[in-house]
Amino acid sequence: RMDQALLLVRNELPAPGLRLAARSGSCHQCLYQFLAFVPPSNGSLRKPGTASVMVDTQHPLTLLLNSSVGDTELCKIQYHFGEFGNYSLVVKTLSASTKTVSCDLIINEGPINSYLPILFAFLVYMGILAVLIVGRLFMKIDPVRNWVYKKLNPRETDRLINSELGSPNTTESINCDPTPHLWSSASRQRLHSLDTFRGFSLVIMVFVNYGGGKYWFFKHESWNGKLHFPSALFSRFVFIMGTSIALSLSSMLRWGSSKLKVLRKILWRSFLLILLGIIVVNPNYCLGPLSWDNLRIPGVLQRLGFTYLVVAALELLFTKAESGAWEALYPGLQDILPYWPQWIFILILEVTWLCLTFLLPVPDCPRGYLGPGGIGDFGNYPNCTGGAAGYIDRLLLGEKHIYQHPSSSVTYQTTMPYDPEGILGTINSIVTAFLGLQAGKITLFYKDQHKQIMIRFIIWSIIMGIISAVLTKCSKEEGFIPINKNLWSISYVTTTSCFAFILLLLIYYVVDVKKLWSGAPFFYPGMNSILVYIGHEVFENYFPFKWKMQDSQSHAEHLTQNLTATTLWVIISYLLYRRRIFWKI
Repeated sequence: RMDQALLLVRNELPAPGLRLAARSGSCHQCLYQFLAFVPPSNGSLRKPGTASVMVDTQHPLTLLLNSSVGDTELCKIQYHFGEFGNYSLVVKTLSASTKTVSCDLIINEGPINSYLPILFAFLVYMGILAVLIVGRLFMKIDPVRNWVYKKLNPRETDRLINSELGSPNTTESINCDPTPHLWSSASRQRLHSLDTFRGFSLVIMVFVNYGGGKYWFFKHESWNGKLHFPSALFSRFVFIMGTSIALSLSSMLRWGSSKLKVLRKILWRSFLLILLGIIVVNPNYCLGPLSWDNLRIPGVLQRLGFTYLVVAALELLFTKAESGAWEALYPGLQDILPYWPQWIFILILEVTWLCLTFLLPVPDCPRGYLGPGGIGDFGNYPNCTGGAAGYIDRLLLGEKHIYQHPSSSVTYQTTMPYDPEGILGTINSIVTAFLGLQAGKITLFYKDQHKQIMIRFIIWSIIMGIISAVLTKCSKEEGFIPINKNLWSISYVTTTSCFAFILLLLIYYVVDVKKLWSGAPFFYPGMNSILVYIGHEVFENYFPFKWKMQDSQSHAEHLTQNLTATTLWVIISYLLYRRRIFWKI
């Protein structure tokens, strides 16, 4: 199977037999897991005892061979097996006098290179990009452009050529309706970098949700871990939602909407997001008719909806029309000082998270436990998955109404349900959105001052990075508060926000400052993010987004299917953009 290799253990030692156990390199402080009993050799027939097992190839393994009597350790081997490889582990005595045991690992059949499909897909997409760039350059040549327009629409050739040559009457162009002109003007005023940022995060999120080619590095970390694409996607989405809140509320108030009207819109949008998450994008409804008995209450859209409600209401409540005395004295802090009540509120929220996480008593668990439970922490706390976060969800929502198969269940073999979008983690998602809100305020207060905006993005990124370094001690497991997406820990917030500020800075510089890139194709799904997200969840198991594969154990087939489905949603969002169809809640 994918992510597995075959290991044949040959035992040339006399009785007793051997016990083979293994521990994954991704499993922190885990118990060894029993794999197989290897019988002793038959001395009279000179026939070794054998046992075959499947071993994991996603992470390095530590193999432990003990005697079946007395549990004496004979040898320990650390090795990273290759996918579909065939290996032999030969256990024998080097010297009869010293009884020294040797364990030799032999490669019978080499593993395959499962990363070639990724390289091929990358080259294909780069080829398509190169063709589009060359085509765009050719379209800037007048004879080529006129010839293409003539072939596409010969009836409008003369009028189109006149328009392209600069006909003074704009109403004589192809579309005589002046509305598109106004719409395009508004579009140009919009910060394309925000939609590009959102679309970039969304496209990768869709690809990962569809399976990511079944590659282990496109899966979420089992528990604590280094930050990679899947672990940071949702956080970036929350971050840019906060940025959009600052711009959209400012626009609505500037155009004369009352705060009461804006508040009603905030409440309605939050309600719809939560409702869509519970009823439409709910994984348990596929098991049968939607029923309260097994309905998952938390979820991605639910967290987005509640986070949006809190951050948008907070921004609306403390919006100021005029600058005060502090801002006049400290103009460099004009995007912070007017909103000190917001910062106090966020600080209170964070203190609440810290107190609940580290001080709340959890039955049969150590206070302040942040581990995965299961076989982690040497199996001492098997039912403590998530500590206070898991306990609060199980207490308030019930075990049947939260996520039943967390990412920790595979590596750490946890049996307790745990929801990565639970109640306690939502507090820190609000903090993430608030940091995104700060990015939006920067773009508003320093409008068209590109240098000032980029400097502040860099400063915020450095601040977040320093806080992350202190909280984690620059370590995966040994910090005060490790980076953990399942817990949505504060170190996860600061680390993802650090990189979000950097990514937004780069996209802003390339797209809105230098205008070297239009943001395509990510710009299009970014303009229809809710539709794309809900659509890819609802139609996940329907053709052409999914089909029956001939070899379900092939990374190449899974990657082809997942990339095709993701590309289709990008195309759909582009067609909707061309028709000016935007689904707004």
